[in-house]
Amino acid sequence: MIDVQRLRVLRMVAEHGSFNQAAQALHLTPSAVSQQVAALERSLGAQVVARSTRGVTLTPAGRIMVGAAESVAAELAQAKQQVDRLGSGRTQLTIATFTSGGRLLLPGAVARLTTAHPDTVIHVRESEPEDSLPLVRQGAVDLALAYHFDGPLPGRPGPNSGLAWTALLDDPLHVVLPEGHALAGREALDLAELADEPWVLGCLKTETYLRRYADHAGFAPELRGTTTDYFFARSLVAAGMGISLVPSIALTPRIAGLRAVPIASPTPTRHLGVATRHRRHHPQVRTLIQALQEQAAAPDET
Repeated sequence: MIDVQRLRVLRMVAEHGSFNQAAQALHLTPSAVSQQVAALERSLGAQVVARSTRGVTLTPAGRIMVGAAESVAAELAQAKQQVDRLGSGRTQLTIATFTSGGRLLLPGAVARLTTAHPDTVIHVRESEPEDSLPLVRQGAVDLALAYHFDGPLPGRPGPNSGLAWTALLDDPLHVVLPEGHALAGREALDLAELADEPWVLGCLKTETYLRRYADHAGFAPELRGTTTDYFFARSLVAAGMGISLVPSIALTPRIAGLRAVPIASPTPTRHLGVATRHRRHHPQVRTLIQALQEQAAAPDET
């Protein structure tokens, strides 16, 4: 029989990439972590990690077992919720969301959920997709409002990711300029036309995509500022620091003196959706996903 504690230790080793860091997170000694992993390997008859001076990496067997560890952790978390519900008679629902999507879509959806299921206790935690999707896989949250660009979901992609994805909407990025800018009156802009402009960005991941698309357009962008808030970035544009790249849903509330111009093809686009562990949802999750879909279909009504 496979020991659940050993699976938990392996999952932490995989997350941190070393026995030492996993030991710190688990409040164990590195020797104890190494012994737990070795015991797991003996019980399986297979090596789960490859050890080197640079740390440890998972073997194919190790990746399978980490996936199993996440499933076990999620099932235990769900069982704990069910036990808690027996005592309180109320369903606990935990939602992870990134800021701009949560601000646009979540309040209206939560209002519909509480109307349909007034005894549900809702918890919301702000989290970017690279952090929230593992939480869904682990059962720490029930669902995540998340996004990805034109690549796969962050984390472990593919059919064996342990996630179900419900698409909500596509969120193209716009160039935000001062109204007096020479290009502010255009219907659309090619990034190559902005080669000489300084940039102020409202998301660290946006920088990655700006650099990638700018590279295709043949220039290296000059960054004057990076923030973690699109409203802040737009405020800096209004102050004359440069121009910005902002998703459609983060263009509100309006800031006087600015103009948002679409980007000509290929347009960088975020794809918003809901991540859950499986397609069989309890009624509160089904209600919330349906409400999010309705909000996404008419976001201006929020």
